Amino acid sequence: MGSIVSRLWTAFSPPKVEKSGDAVRFGVLGAAGIAPMALIIPAKSHPEVIVQAVAARDHDRATAFAKKHGIPEVRNSYEEILADPNIDAVLVPLPNGLHFEWAVKALRAGKHVLLEKPSVSNSSEATTLFSLPELSAPNAPVLLEAAHNRFHPSWLLFRSLIVPSDVVHVSTDSMIPWWATSKDDIHFNYNIAGGSMMAMGCYSFAALRAVFGAEPEECVEASTNSYTDGIHNKCDYDFRTKWRFPNGGIAEATSTLRGPTAWKPSHVQVSMKQVPVPDKGLPSGQQKLRKRQVTIHGYIQAIAWHRVDVLDEYEIKEKEDGKVIRKWKENKSHKAYSFKEAGDAFKGLPGESWWMSYRYQLEQFVDRVKGRKTNFWVDHEDSVKNMEMVDMAYEKSGLGPRPSSKFKAN
Repeated sequence: MGSIVSRLWTAFSPPKVEKSGDAVRFGVLGAAGIAPMALIIPAKSHPEVIVQAVAARDHDRATAFAKKHGIPEVRNSYEEILADPNIDAVLVPLPNGLHFEWAVKALRAGKHVLLEKPSVSNSSEATTLFSLPELSAPNAPVLLEAAHNRFHPSWLLFRSLIVPSDVVHVSTDSMIPWWATSKDDIHFNYNIAGGSMMAMGCYSFAALRAVFGAEPEECVEASTNSYTDGIHNKCDYDFRTKWRFPNGGIAEATSTLRGPTAWKPSHVQVSMKQVPVPDKGLPSGQQKLRKRQVTIHGYIQAIAWHRVDVLDEYEIKEKEDGKVIRKWKENKSHKAYSFKEAGDAFKGLPGESWWMSYRYQLEQFVDRVKGRKTNFWVDHEDSVKNMEMVDMAYEKSGLGPRPSSKFKAN
């Protein structure tokens, strides 16, 4: 317990470092609740990041936010931040329905963009955003959908234990306790692209796609519980989906924003088919076979707690008649708060055990901005494909995809 408390304390109160003269200066568009975790806290321990300014629709709120988080400048509008030549990058932590407009405007102002997930409201907006000509121009600005959990060492270790072509079934589940959300939250406002498949499905569906290494052929089932009144109409507060992938594998994803009182860690469980594995110690007439199940617990907020469990079921068989000579099981569990703990495949990669997934993400974002090699990334096609999967689920559910912004990029 002591190590957990110490790790979390340092994660949320990280050591401050001296900032370099060419640090990336961020502006924050909106005094959003996610902004501290997504950028402000991780920036404290990054020598090449300064959170320089914030703006919000309510200037008094922006002032209070800046004072609380030590941000030196408060601007009168988002446009004022985008017009400032001393601001290099922006965080867009706004409601989903505003992501498209302000990401486009920021990119056209020449700013690098760290864009809260889900990237936009639907796949149509995603296709337009990630195909902007500004992104393919010389010295193009960097645009990253902030799928932070995919940068954590535990997720990368988990993926390294999986062979996508061998996967036959995947299940994933996540939840937010009922007391942590309110019907008046932006998650439940249809006009700004609310819904649990937007808030949590983007994690779930990205996990399924990554495990299979492919895009789903079909959303077989999609059921939801949703509100039916006013601005909340068509906003799902939980979902259950089933998918078919090209190799015939089946995936299931569930989540809720109105979960039980006690928080339960998210998980992804992967079952793979039985495959032969080399064993030079066996006679030529025998073969060794393995069926593997890999489960990651706590894959969304791994800094709090996580574990990667591996169950391998082995058999030794006669090749000629398939007679089973021996059967046994092996269980192993892993934790990887840093790349050092993730194993030799990740040796030498930067990170500390107290880094949140957001801090690992920020490391890669700054490297990309500085023109350095990035070890892990969420590319533009990936972001588009994930929104296509969200739309597929909403179509199947009968609720329909979330509405597009009134802002037009052209």
